[in-house]
Order: sequence, then structure tokens, then C-alpha cells
Amino acid sequence: MAEGVVALLIGKLGFALAKEATTFGASLLCKEASALKGLFGEIREAKEELESMEAYLQGAEQFKDTDETTGIFVGKIRGFAFEIEDVVDEFTYKLEDTHGGFATKMKKRVKHIKAWRRLTLKLQDIKGRLQGADRRKVRYDMRGIDREGCNNVQSRSAGQSLNLAREEDLVGIKETKGKLMHLLVGDLEEPGTKIATIWGMGGVGKTTLVHHLYKAVKTNFSISVWITVSSSCQVEDLLKQIASQLGVAIGAANTNRDLVEVICNYLQGSKYLIVLDDVWHVDLWFKIRNAFPTESTGRFVITTRIQEVALLATKNCTIKLEPLQRRYAWQLFCNEAFWNNVKKTCPDDLKNLAHQFLGKCGGLPIAIACVGRLLSCRHPTYSQWESLYKELELRLSNNVILNVNIVLKVSLEDLPTHLKNCFLHCTIFPEGCQFGRKRLIRHWIAAGFIKEAGSKTLEEVAEGYLNELVNRSLLQVVDQNCCGRVRRCRMHDIIRVLALAKSEEESFCQFYNGSRPFSTENTRRLSIQNTNMEQPTPLLCATSLRSLHVFNTHLRTDSLEAFLKPFNLLSTLDLQGVQIKRLPKTVFNLFNLRFLGLRDTQIEYLPKEIGRLQNLEVLDAYNAMLSVLPVEVATLRKLKYLYVLTIPAGANERVLTFDGIQVPKGIGDLTDLLALQLIEANSEVLCQLGCLTKLRTFAIAKVRSGHCVDLCWAIKKMVHLIHITIIALDQREVLQLEALCLPPTISKVDISAQLDKTILPQFISSISKLINLTYLTLCWSKLHEDSFACLLGLHGLLTLHLSKAYEGKDLHFHATSLPKLKILGIWDAPNLSRVIIEQGAMPNIVDLFLRDCPELKDLPHGIEHLRTLEYLLLRDIFEELSQKLQRNEESKEYSEDWIKISHVRRVDVL
Repeated sequence: MAEGVVALLIGKLGFALAKEATTFGASLLCKEASALKGLFGEIREAKEELESMEAYLQGAEQFKDTDETTGIFVGKIRGFAFEIEDVVDEFTYKLEDTHGGFATKMKKRVKHIKAWRRLTLKLQDIKGRLQGADRRKVRYDMRGIDREGCNNVQSRSAGQSLNLAREEDLVGIKETKGKLMHLLVGDLEEPGTKIATIWGMGGVGKTTLVHHLYKAVKTNFSISVWITVSSSCQVEDLLKQIASQLGVAIGAANTNRDLVEVICNYLQGSKYLIVLDDVWHVDLWFKIRNAFPTESTGRFVITTRIQEVALLATKNCTIKLEPLQRRYAWQLFCNEAFWNNVKKTCPDDLKNLAHQFLGKCGGLPIAIACVGRLLSCRHPTYSQWESLYKELELRLSNNVILNVNIVLKVSLEDLPTHLKNCFLHCTIFPEGCQFGRKRLIRHWIAAGFIKEAGSKTLEEVAEGYLNELVNRSLLQVVDQNCCGRVRRCRMHDIIRVLALAKSEEESFCQFYNGSRPFSTENTRRLSIQNTNMEQPTPLLCATSLRSLHVFNTHLRTDSLEAFLKPFNLLSTLDLQGVQIKRLPKTVFNLFNLRFLGLRDTQIEYLPKEIGRLQNLEVLDAYNAMLSVLPVEVATLRKLKYLYVLTIPAGANERVLTFDGIQVPKGIGDLTDLLALQLIEANSEVLCQLGCLTKLRTFAIAKVRSGHCVDLCWAIKKMVHLIHITIIALDQREVLQLEALCLPPTISKVDISAQLDKTILPQFISSISKLINLTYLTLCWSKLHEDSFACLLGLHGLLTLHLSKAYEGKDLHFHATSLPKLKILGIWDAPNLSRVIIEQGAMPNIVDLFLRDCPELKDLPHGIEHLRTLEYLLLRDIFEELSQKLQRNEESKEYSEDWIKISHVRRVDVL
């Protein structure tokens, strides 16, 4: 994926050139100015050369594995790109190395003159070698890119896909098979077009299922056609394939319009079935659909890996195939591994090892079949199987995953340039690791993978990229929030194996666990993944490293100090979860550092040297042990994300609020900040917060009544806010927030404070006008029946939490209450004795939590109306209610109350 490397480098060259004006604006020595002028000129030429080459590389990528000359040239380009990156990063590193007194600075400037000249000569040398490689490419006539790849890919894909279409391979999909059968032949007497789509990741069994059904139902149609559509197939090729299978004569001069007309005329008045297997692009359908007469009875089946394509289906005609459940995976494994055994059963002494093989396949039918078939060719002995398993451990040998590679590799090759780096970056996470959306997005932005697009923020663009990777079935969603946004995701083990191989091949990333052979040459990103390794072996010749991610909780500060020494040009250092109490001193010499991840560490303070990291954009110390930030943090003018929330020692889920961190007086100078969470309020800081107009996330604690005027004034300036948290000094503090004016962009509001009762209805009325508000948490608010009734008008709300916020006796949800609400939590309501839910209230509720309500003696009246409710938690409630919900052990019958909630999938009474 050399074009991904080049695209990233072009952005970095642009960033370096942006420094030209400010550099020459400063006072320079004569020789210094001359040397810098030459260097900037070479950087500009390198950028122009790479921009010209970028389009070529996008086309060359898919041929480099089949055309050796193309592969060599692409590899050369990647190597040259790395060399140029080394030059540019060294340049920016030395440009930022301006610390010390006057004499020290002058010595550095004189020394840097030689460095600028050396780097200029190096760029000239790289440029010469790059042009030489380009001339050789022309001389040896690299025809690979001009070759027609559609047919090769197509035939390979078709042959590979159909070799699984046997009856015994169709396991675990009986219900899906029946549904698809009904969609195809259930109403054939009705004319018109119906489209069924089957989607899921490569190798999950889409083609196998459809091919089996195709053979079974095609006799119900007068015309049936199966077309395998490759990712590179053109519309004209596809139309010609359809015409050819129909037996329609076509001439070489036929235009697309002619082909459409010929096909349409042929199908007119017929019952026809057309399968389009492995469709990659949604616009392909819109370009060919006029070829199919709508007044005839037409049935289409489209298989795809792309969710967007799956949405082409007629309503309720979309089927998503997931990896096999364990029992079905076992059945398929035995069918393949013991196909020549009448009973198709696994010997007892091999079962444990067999389950280990299955664990490597991750429920993917094509992987299970490939491994099973290979095992069937070996003697069913423990030593033979163990030998093969060790090969699998070393990366799943080519013989084992050859077929899997063919199917899944196309998914990687089809990725557009802007997604390739983002996807490969996911290989930094250990096997089976679930990574959060926000963390991943911060990594991508800091690495320079995300470019601005119109009026969208970088976060919005990055989230779009994440969704696209999910829609392409390359990442799996583990958890979503109530808005349907990805919260956590993971990479399927088989996809990860392929991605790791690609990542190492491209020198994108390697993982290090202290036990496997390891080469650091040209490695740009390193992931340390051994959680038991206290002291990693220092890596020499690792100057090319740009990103270090540590998934090792036991590393010591001194060993980390030695390990980091060679990595002067690091731009990302993520130490999340590493149990160190101080940062190694070498960190403060990383002048190119843009991302510093200290989340969940035991770091207790940041030294003043933090001010040397002038390129820092992300400082993530969420849940570290910090209590105050040094004044030097206010000099980090490029900082965009500052997370410094500290969770108190011994805290548990009953802790409702947290203290803020003391920030320096100059915090208002950080005008590029997009996130600031969680700071301690004081008069000096409040006066500067109005300068932070770009903030999207803002959280402040220890707010006093006397702070409210300045706080409301500052928040009014934050016109892009999406998430705001305000925490009072304590639960007795009454905040006057009548002047609080939140922007229409706000979607999440957390307020922990007593609110003045006289202005409470006015306050709730004001937030009810926020059309994007979906999440509201109130704590200590002392709501009663009348003030709570105001909340019921928040028709866009998806989540509502009330923690120590309600003091009334009754909660009444009328019929039109909270129509979109999915999550409702009531905590610590000491007087609550009755909850009434009218029919029609909360029609979309999914989770309901009632906790610490000691006077609640009955289930919510009308809870049986909540037909969408999936989870009910009742904890620390009136003992009598707990007993009502217990099963009668003598009669083995459930109580009347239990029957009311029998439709709820999960009920916890604790």
C-alpha cells in the first residue's frame, strides 16, 4: 500500500513547507538563511514529484503481486518515501530544538547550518535515484497496469467461491436459507422487481448459500443468470457478460446503451432470476438497472461485503451473514477434517487441539473449511496435528490460508487510499483487543491520516472513515451507544492475520513481544504487546520509528527510559495502562511528538519540561494521578485535546462526580483546543475560558455560585460545543444557571448541582429547544413532580439519568412522554414510592434502571406496556418488592408481578 505511505508523506511535506514563512520571518544568520532556502526548495520539489506519482501508485497496487517489475518499482517508491520522511522529520525536529540560553541557542543555530546543507544534499540524492527508477520503469515497459485484471480476478473469485457449495457446507443457516427461498419464489405470480441482498465479511459464506439456493430455485424461472462481479469490473464488461449468458449476439461496436436495450428486450415478459455475486460499488446497480424490465417478474440476489450496497435491497429483503456460532463451526470442521469418515466425528484425544484450530478461524466458514481440508490430508494423530498448529501459530502458513487470502485480500486492495492507513493502523492493537472509537480517532488524527473535508471537523471525517471500514466488513462493531454510533470495535482474527502480514510487508507496523525474531529496519510503528515483559530489550537501529504503542502494564520507568533513547523522531507515544509514576526524561526530547497517551497510568505530576513538546496536539492523561498542570502546558499552542480527569482512589460505580485538575492561568492561550476535560474552576481561569471558542467538549468541576456569571459568559462563546459537564463544589452548592446559553450543536449535557428552584422550569425549557440534545444527566438537582414533568417534553432525548436528583414521591410518564428515549436511569431517589407509565409513553425504551429507591414497593404501573424493554435493573429497592419477584419454590410458579415483566429479555433484582 505504497500510495498510503506517499499520501501521508505529501501531507507531512506540506506541513513542513508551512513553516517557511515563520522561519524566514525570524532573525536569521546569512549562511543559515541560504542553507534553509535551499532545503525548502528541495522539499517543495520532492512534494511535487510525489504528487505526480500518487495517481500511478493507486493503479499499481493491485498488480504488484502478479507483475514482478511493478512490485519492484512500487517497493522502490516506498523506500524513497521513507527516506524523504526521515529527512523532513529530522528537519522539523532540529527546527524545534531551540531550548537553552542565548549562547546555547547560537551554537545550535551554527551547528544546524551544516545539518540543513546535509539534508539538502540527501534530498537531491534521493531525487536523482527516484528519477532513475522512473526511467528504468519506462525502459523495461511495465505493462502490468495496462493489463485487464477484471477477468483474472473474476475467474479466480468465481472458482474460489463456488468450491464450497456442497450440502454439508450449509451449516447454521437453516433459517436464513428458508428466508431467502421465500424472498425468491414466495410470490412469483406478482410482476415487478425484487432485490434481495446478502452481505457480510469475505469468506463468511455468502456465495456458498446463494449458489446452493440458485441451483434449487432456478427451475422456477424461464431465465436464470449468475454473474460474478469483481471489484475492478467495468459496466460495459458486466453488460456483455449478462448478454453473453443470455445467449444474445453482441457486436464489438455495441455501446452501453445498445447493450441495455438488447438485454431489456430479451427479458421482456419473462420470469428471470439474476445473481450478482460480490458487488463492490453501489453505483454499479444504478448504471445497469435500466437493462431489466420492471413490468416483468424479476428477482435479483446481490452478495456484497459493503453495507451501502446491501441497502439496495427491497424493504425487509436484506440478510447479514455473521461468523458461525461455535456448535455450527464444529459441525463444519468435522465435515471437512473427517470427510472420509462415515460418522464424521473427531477422536477424543484430538478434540482439545481441534478446538484450538477453530479458535484461529474465528467462525469464518472459508477458514474452517481450508484448515479442515488440510487436516484431512494428514494422519489423525496428535503429533501430526500439533505440527500443523505450530505452523498456524507462526502466521497461518500460505498452504493453510491460500484460499482465505484470495477472498479477503481483495477487500484490502479495494480500499481507497484515505482508508488504507487507517485500516492498517488497527493492527497495533493486540489480538482480540476491543478498541474504542474515540481513542482510534485521536490516533488517526495525530498520525496525519485525516484531512479536512468541507465544513466537517477532523473528528467527523474520521468517524466517517471508521463507519466505512465497518460497512466494508473489515472491522466488527462490539458495542454501540444509544444513538447507534460505534462505541467499541475489533478486527476479526483472520482479517487481522492478513492485515498484519500486509503491515509488516509495507513496513507500516510491527509488534514486539520479546520472544519472536524482530527486525527494526524501516519500521515506522511499533506495538509492544507482552503484558508480562518488565524490561524490553533496547532496540538499536530503530531511528525510523515514528509511533510507539505499549500494551504492557508492567514496564518500569527506568527500562522504558533506555528503550526510548533511539526514538528521537517519535510523533506518537501511547502508554495507556502502563503502571509508571513518572515519565522518562527522554520523552521531553521528542520535539516531533504530537500524541502523548498517559491514560490509566499512575503519573502523579508533569515536569516543566513538558513545555519543550511544542508540536503536541493530544495530551491524554484521563484517569492518571495528576492534580495540577504545570504553567508550561499553557505554552503548548498546538494542543487540541487535553484530557486530565482523575478518578479518586477506591472509587466505584456509586461515585457520581469527580474533582477537576488545576490548570495554569494561561489556559486561554490554547485557542486551538477542541476538548478540555476536567478542570477545576477558579476566578482567573474562568475569565480566560471565553477565548476557547473552538471547544467541542468541555468539563469543569468545583463550580461555586459566585462563578456562574463568568462561566455562563464563557460558555456562550463556545459556539461549537457538543458535550458539556458542569459539576458544583458539592451537593449543597446552588448554581444560578439562568443565563446559561447552550449552542444548538449541543448533544450531551451533564450537570451535577442544585439548581435554583425558581429558575428550574426556565432552565429546562431552554434546553428543550436544543434540537440535537440526546443525552441528559442531572445530579443533586432536587427535582419534584412539577419540575420533572418539564423533562418529559424533551422529545429528542435518547438517554436520561437522574442521580440523587429526584425528591418527589411519584413519577408519572404520560402517554406522549419521551418518544425516542432508549435508556432511563433513576438513582438514589429516597422518597420515590410509585412509578406510573401510561400506554404510549417511552415506546422505544431499551434499558430501565431503578436503583437505591428504598420506598418503591411495587413495579412501575404500566411496565407491561414497554414492549421494547430489553433490560430491567432493580437494585436496593423495598424488600417487599424484591420478594414479589421471587419464584415460589413450592408451586414452581411465578408471581403476577413477574409475569408483567416476562417479555423483558434480562431482569436483575439485586
